Amino acid sequence: MKLTWARTACSLPALSGVSRAHFGELLGELAGPWEAVRQSSLRAARGGPRRRAEGAGRKPKLVFFDRLLVALVHLRHQMPHAVLAELFAVDRSTVSEAIRQVRPLLAARGFAVPDRAGLRLNTLEDVFAYAEAEGVELRMAGAETQVRRPRAGRPGRRAFVSGKRRQNTIKTTTFSDGQGRMLLSGVVRPGRMHDQTDLRTEGIAEQFRTRPRVKARVDSGYQGLAKEFPDQVSAPPKKPADKACDGDTYAWRETRRRQSSARICVEHSNAELRQWAPLRRFTGRRETYAETHLAIAGLVSDRSAQRATRRQTSTELVLVSDTVW
Repeated sequence: MKLTWARTACSLPALSGVSRAHFGELLGELAGPWEAVRQSSLRAARGGPRRRAEGAGRKPKLVFFDRLLVALVHLRHQMPHAVLAELFAVDRSTVSEAIRQVRPLLAARGFAVPDRAGLRLNTLEDVFAYAEAEGVELRMAGAETQVRRPRAGRPGRRAFVSGKRRQNTIKTTTFSDGQGRMLLSGVVRPGRMHDQTDLRTEGIAEQFRTRPRVKARVDSGYQGLAKEFPDQVSAPPKKPADKACDGDTYAWRETRRRQSSARICVEHSNAELRQWAPLRRFTGRRETYAETHLAIAGLVSDRSAQRATRRQTSTELVLVSDTVW
Protein backbone atom coordinates (compact mmCIF):
# COMPACT_ATOMS: atom_id res chain seq x y z
CA MET A 1 0.00 0.00 0.00
CA LYS A 2 2.86 2.36 0.79
CA LEU A 3 4.45 1.81 -2.64
CA THR A 4 1.12 2.53 -4.34
CA TRP A 5 0.81 5.78 -2.41
CA ALA A 6 4.36 6.79 -3.33
CA ARG A 7 3.72 6.10 -7.03
CA THR A 8 0.52 8.15 -6.99
CA ALA A 9 2.09 11.09 -5.20
CA CYS A 10 5.34 11.22 -7.16
CA SER A 11 3.60 10.89 -10.52
CA LEU A 12 1.98 14.30 -10.02
CA PRO A 13 3.48 16.87 -12.45
CA ALA A 14 4.29 19.15 -9.51
CA LEU A 15 6.71 16.51 -8.18
CA SER A 16 7.98 14.75 -11.30
CA GLY A 17 8.27 17.89 -13.44
CA VAL A 18 6.56 16.25 -16.44
CA SER A 19 2.96 15.61 -17.37
CA ARG A 20 1.51 12.11 -17.15
CA ALA A 21 1.40 11.90 -20.95
CA HIS A 22 5.07 12.93 -21.16
CA PHE A 23 5.95 10.38 -18.47
CA GLY A 24 4.24 7.65 -20.50
CA GLU A 25 6.28 8.60 -23.56
CA LEU A 26 9.50 8.49 -21.55
CA LEU A 27 8.55 5.11 -20.11
CA GLY A 28 8.03 3.60 -23.55
CA GLU A 29 11.17 5.23 -24.96
CA LEU A 30 13.62 4.27 -22.20
CA ALA A 31 12.35 0.88 -21.02
CA GLY A 32 14.09 -0.98 -23.85
CA PRO A 33 17.51 0.71 -23.47
CA TRP A 34 17.37 0.29 -19.68
CA GLU A 35 16.66 -3.43 -19.98
CA ALA A 36 19.47 -3.82 -22.51
CA VAL A 37 21.96 -2.09 -20.18
CA ARG A 38 20.72 -4.18 -17.25
CA GLN A 39 21.14 -7.48 -19.09
CA SER A 40 24.58 -6.44 -20.31
CA SER A 41 25.74 -5.63 -16.76
CA LEU A 42 24.30 -8.92 -15.44
CA ARG A 43 26.09 -10.87 -18.16
CA ALA A 44 29.37 -9.13 -17.32
CA ALA A 45 28.90 -9.82 -13.60
CA ARG A 46 28.29 -13.56 -14.03
CA GLY A 47 30.89 -13.91 -16.79
CA GLY A 48 28.64 -15.48 -19.41
CA PRO A 49 25.03 -16.30 -20.37
CA ARG A 50 22.42 -16.95 -17.71
CA ARG A 51 22.28 -20.43 -16.21
CA ARG A 52 18.69 -20.32 -14.97
CA ALA A 53 15.43 -19.78 -16.77
CA GLU A 54 14.29 -16.22 -17.33
CA GLY A 55 12.28 -14.95 -14.38
CA ALA A 56 14.15 -16.98 -11.77
CA GLY A 57 16.23 -15.41 -9.05
CA ARG A 58 15.76 -12.36 -6.86
CA LYS A 59 13.26 -9.81 -8.12
CA PRO A 60 14.27 -6.12 -8.21
CA LYS A 61 12.76 -4.03 -5.44
CA LEU A 62 11.97 -1.22 -7.87
CA VAL A 63 10.67 -1.90 -11.36
CA PHE A 64 11.65 0.47 -14.17
CA PHE A 65 8.44 2.51 -13.70
CA ASP A 66 9.50 3.32 -10.14
CA ARG A 67 13.13 3.93 -11.08
CA LEU A 68 12.17 6.46 -13.74
CA LEU A 69 9.81 8.16 -11.29
CA VAL A 70 12.50 8.34 -8.60
CA ALA A 71 15.01 9.83 -11.04
CA LEU A 72 12.57 12.49 -12.26
CA VAL A 73 11.58 13.57 -8.74
CA HIS A 74 15.24 13.81 -7.76
CA LEU A 75 16.06 15.87 -10.86
CA ARG A 76 13.08 18.17 -10.32
CA HIS A 77 13.56 18.97 -6.63
CA GLN A 78 17.05 17.62 -5.83
CA MET A 79 15.34 15.58 -3.11
CA PRO A 80 17.79 13.58 -0.93
CA HIS A 81 18.11 9.89 -1.72
CA ALA A 82 17.23 8.99 1.87
CA VAL A 83 13.86 10.75 1.58
CA LEU A 84 12.99 8.95 -1.64
CA ALA A 85 14.07 5.66 -0.08
CA GLU A 86 11.67 6.26 2.79
CA LEU A 87 8.83 7.04 0.41
CA PHE A 88 9.32 3.86 -1.65
CA ALA A 89 10.21 1.67 1.36
CA VAL A 90 13.61 0.62 0.00
CA ASP A 91 17.21 1.08 1.03
CA ARG A 92 19.01 4.31 0.18
CA SER A 93 21.47 2.42 -2.05
CA THR A 94 18.57 1.19 -4.18
CA VAL A 95 17.50 4.76 -4.90
CA SER A 96 21.08 5.81 -5.67
CA GLU A 97 21.44 2.89 -8.07
CA ALA A 98 18.15 3.79 -9.80
CA ILE A 99 19.24 7.39 -10.35
CA ARG A 100 22.65 6.30 -11.66
CA GLN A 101 20.94 3.99 -14.15
CA VAL A 102 18.23 6.36 -15.45
CA ARG A 103 20.11 9.67 -15.53
CA PRO A 104 22.50 8.74 -18.39
CA LEU A 105 19.54 7.43 -20.42
CA LEU A 106 17.79 10.78 -20.05
CA ALA A 107 21.00 12.66 -20.88
CA ALA A 108 21.54 10.65 -24.08
CA ARG A 109 18.08 11.46 -25.50
CA GLY A 110 19.17 14.76 -27.06
CA PHE A 111 16.96 17.77 -27.77
CA ALA A 112 13.58 17.82 -29.49
CA VAL A 113 13.23 19.68 -32.79
CA PRO A 114 10.18 21.94 -33.30
CA ASP A 115 7.76 20.62 -35.93
CA ARG A 116 9.94 17.53 -36.48
CA ALA A 117 8.56 14.66 -34.42
CA GLY A 118 11.11 11.93 -33.77
CA LEU A 119 14.12 14.06 -34.77
CA ARG A 120 16.52 15.06 -32.00
CA LEU A 121 19.70 17.14 -31.87
CA ASN A 122 22.71 15.96 -29.88
CA THR A 123 25.74 18.04 -30.91
CA LEU A 124 26.73 21.52 -32.02
CA GLU A 125 27.06 20.19 -35.56
CA ASP A 126 23.44 19.03 -35.47
CA VAL A 127 22.22 22.44 -34.28
CA PHE A 128 24.08 24.43 -36.94
CA ALA A 129 23.08 21.98 -39.67
CA TYR A 130 19.44 22.31 -38.63
CA ALA A 131 19.68 26.13 -38.50
CA GLU A 132 21.23 26.24 -41.97
CA ALA A 133 18.70 23.85 -43.50
CA GLU A 134 15.62 25.49 -41.95
CA GLY A 135 16.83 29.09 -42.10
CA VAL A 136 16.59 29.51 -38.33
CA GLU A 137 18.32 32.48 -36.73
CA LEU A 138 19.91 31.16 -33.55
CA ARG A 139 19.84 32.81 -30.14
CA MET A 140 22.82 32.05 -27.92
CA ALA A 141 23.42 32.89 -24.25
CA GLY A 142 25.51 31.64 -21.37
CA ALA A 143 24.40 30.71 -17.86
CA GLU A 144 26.09 29.91 -14.57
CA THR A 145 25.10 27.43 -11.85
CA GLN A 146 26.60 27.51 -8.39
CA VAL A 147 28.33 24.27 -7.39
CA ARG A 148 30.07 22.93 -4.31
CA ARG A 149 33.45 24.39 -3.45
CA PRO A 150 36.37 21.95 -3.84
CA ARG A 151 38.32 21.05 -0.76
CA ALA A 152 41.31 23.15 0.23
CA GLY A 153 44.56 22.03 -1.36
CA ARG A 154 42.89 20.18 -4.21
CA PRO A 155 44.48 20.91 -7.63
CA GLY A 156 42.46 23.20 -9.85
CA ARG A 157 40.46 24.59 -6.95
CA ARG A 158 40.35 28.09 -8.42
CA ALA A 159 39.18 26.91 -11.85
CA PHE A 160 35.54 27.09 -10.78
CA VAL A 161 35.63 30.59 -9.24
CA SER A 162 33.59 32.85 -11.49
CA GLY A 163 34.99 36.33 -11.99
CA LYS A 164 31.47 37.67 -12.43
CA ARG A 165 29.62 36.04 -9.55
CA ARG A 166 32.57 35.50 -7.17
CA GLN A 167 31.32 31.99 -6.51
CA ASN A 168 32.20 28.45 -7.53
CA THR A 169 30.15 27.91 -10.67
CA ILE A 170 29.86 25.85 -13.83
CA LYS A 171 29.01 27.63 -17.08
CA THR A 172 26.86 26.35 -19.90
CA THR A 173 25.73 27.71 -23.29
CA THR A 174 22.14 27.54 -24.50
CA PHE A 175 20.93 27.73 -28.11
CA SER A 176 17.32 28.45 -29.04
CA ASP A 177 15.29 29.65 -32.00
CA GLY A 178 13.40 32.94 -32.24
CA GLN A 179 10.56 31.65 -30.05
CA GLY A 180 12.76 30.45 -27.22
CA ARG A 181 12.37 26.79 -28.12
CA MET A 182 15.51 25.11 -26.85
CA LEU A 183 17.72 23.45 -29.47
CA LEU A 184 20.77 22.67 -27.31
CA SER A 185 22.01 23.44 -23.83
CA GLY A 186 25.35 22.21 -22.63
CA VAL A 187 28.95 22.97 -23.62
CA VAL A 188 29.86 22.66 -19.93
CA ARG A 189 32.97 24.44 -18.70
CA PRO A 190 34.42 25.70 -15.35
CA GLY A 191 33.13 29.05 -14.12
CA ARG A 192 36.51 30.75 -14.46
CA MET A 193 36.64 30.16 -18.23
CA HIS A 194 35.59 33.20 -20.25
CA ASP A 195 32.95 32.90 -22.96
CA GLN A 196 35.47 33.86 -25.63
CA THR A 197 37.76 31.01 -24.58
CA ASP A 198 34.86 28.61 -24.79
CA LEU A 199 34.19 29.71 -28.38
CA ARG A 200 37.63 28.45 -29.35
CA THR A 201 37.80 25.28 -27.24
CA GLU A 202 34.30 23.95 -28.00
CA GLY A 203 34.29 24.77 -31.72
CA ILE A 204 31.44 27.31 -31.81
CA ALA A 205 33.50 29.75 -33.87
CA GLU A 206 34.48 26.93 -36.22
CA GLN A 207 30.81 26.14 -36.85
CA PHE A 208 30.15 29.73 -37.93
CA ARG A 209 33.19 29.54 -40.19
CA THR A 210 32.10 26.33 -41.91
CA ARG A 211 28.43 27.37 -42.21
CA PRO A 212 28.44 31.00 -43.40
CA ARG A 213 24.66 31.11 -43.90
CA VAL A 214 23.88 30.58 -40.21
CA LYS A 215 23.06 33.75 -38.28
CA ALA A 216 22.79 34.30 -34.54
CA ARG A 217 22.06 36.93 -31.92
CA VAL A 218 24.25 36.94 -28.83
CA ASP A 219 24.80 38.95 -25.65
CA SER A 220 27.68 41.31 -24.88
CA GLY A 221 29.86 38.45 -23.65
CA TYR A 222 30.37 37.38 -27.26
CA GLN A 223 31.51 40.73 -28.67
CA GLY A 224 34.62 39.07 -30.08
CA LEU A 225 32.50 36.58 -32.01
CA ALA A 226 30.44 39.39 -33.52
CA LYS A 227 33.61 41.22 -34.52
CA GLU A 228 35.00 38.09 -36.19
CA PHE A 229 31.75 37.27 -38.03
CA PRO A 230 30.00 40.64 -38.52
CA ASP A 231 27.67 39.33 -41.23
CA GLN A 232 26.51 36.37 -39.16
CA VAL A 233 26.55 37.34 -35.48
CA SER A 234 24.70 40.30 -33.99
CA ALA A 235 25.75 41.56 -30.55
CA PRO A 236 24.71 44.63 -28.51
CA PRO A 237 26.63 47.78 -29.53
CA LYS A 238 29.30 49.16 -27.26
CA LYS A 239 28.35 52.03 -25.01
CA PRO A 240 29.44 55.44 -26.37
CA ALA A 241 31.91 57.58 -24.50
CA ASP A 242 30.74 59.80 -21.67
CA LYS A 243 31.35 62.86 -23.83
CA ALA A 244 29.11 61.62 -26.62
CA CYS A 245 26.17 63.78 -27.65
CA ASP A 246 22.61 62.99 -26.65
CA GLY A 247 21.78 61.75 -30.14
CA ASP A 248 24.49 59.09 -30.06
CA THR A 249 23.43 58.00 -26.58
CA TYR A 250 19.79 57.72 -27.62
CA ALA A 251 20.70 55.78 -30.77
CA TRP A 252 22.80 53.38 -28.68
CA ARG A 253 19.96 52.79 -26.21
CA GLU A 254 17.43 52.20 -28.99
CA THR A 255 19.72 49.81 -30.88
CA ARG A 256 20.47 47.92 -27.68
CA ARG A 257 16.77 47.73 -26.85
CA ARG A 258 15.91 46.26 -30.22
CA GLN A 259 18.72 43.73 -30.05
CA SER A 260 17.75 42.70 -26.51
CA SER A 261 14.10 42.38 -27.51
CA ALA A 262 15.04 39.95 -30.26
CA ARG A 263 17.43 37.96 -28.04
CA ILE A 264 15.46 37.81 -24.76
CA CYS A 265 13.77 34.54 -25.76
CA VAL A 266 16.95 32.54 -25.11
CA GLU A 267 17.07 34.00 -21.60
CA HIS A 268 13.54 32.67 -21.14
CA SER A 269 14.90 29.24 -22.11
CA ASN A 270 17.54 29.53 -19.40
CA ALA A 271 14.78 30.56 -16.97
CA GLU A 272 12.93 27.32 -17.78
CA LEU A 273 16.03 25.39 -16.77
CA ARG A 274 16.13 27.28 -13.46
CA GLN A 275 12.75 25.81 -12.55
CA TRP A 276 14.60 22.56 -11.81
CA ALA A 277 16.39 22.72 -8.46
CA PRO A 278 19.78 21.20 -9.49
CA LEU A 279 20.27 23.97 -12.07
CA ARG A 280 19.68 26.71 -9.51
CA ARG A 281 22.31 25.41 -7.09
CA PHE A 282 23.89 22.04 -7.71
CA THR A 283 24.76 20.17 -4.49
CA GLY A 284 25.97 16.92 -6.04
CA ARG A 285 29.40 15.97 -7.32
CA ARG A 286 30.67 18.30 -10.02
CA GLU A 287 31.62 15.28 -12.15
CA THR A 288 27.92 14.48 -12.63
CA TYR A 289 26.78 18.02 -13.43
CA ALA A 290 27.11 17.71 -17.22
CA GLU A 291 25.01 14.55 -17.26
CA THR A 292 22.41 16.11 -14.95
CA HIS A 293 22.23 19.26 -17.06
CA LEU A 294 21.71 17.31 -20.29
CA ALA A 295 19.03 15.14 -18.69
CA ILE A 296 17.05 18.16 -17.49
CA ALA A 297 17.57 20.24 -20.63
CA GLY A 298 16.32 17.37 -22.80
CA LEU A 299 13.10 17.22 -20.77
CA VAL A 300 12.66 20.99 -21.04
CA SER A 301 13.18 20.86 -24.81
CA ASP A 302 10.39 18.27 -25.11
CA ARG A 303 7.93 20.78 -23.70
CA SER A 304 9.23 23.83 -25.55
CA ALA A 305 9.22 22.02 -28.91
CA GLN A 306 5.45 21.60 -28.65
CA ARG A 307 4.85 25.33 -29.02
CA ALA A 308 3.31 26.07 -32.38
CA THR A 309 5.46 27.98 -34.85
CA ARG A 310 4.21 31.54 -35.16
CA ARG A 311 5.09 34.43 -37.42
CA GLN A 312 7.95 36.52 -36.11
CA THR A 313 6.93 40.04 -35.13
CA SER A 314 9.06 42.98 -36.18
CA THR A 315 10.81 45.30 -33.72
CA GLU A 316 11.17 48.09 -36.27
CA LEU A 317 9.60 51.45 -35.49
CA VAL A 318 6.49 52.26 -37.56
CA LEU A 319 4.72 55.53 -38.26
CA VAL A 320 1.51 55.69 -36.24
CA SER A 321 -0.10 58.62 -38.02
CA ASP A 322 0.53 60.52 -41.23
CA THR A 323 -1.02 63.72 -39.86
CA VAL A 324 1.30 66.70 -39.77
CA TRP A 325 0.82 68.93 -36.75
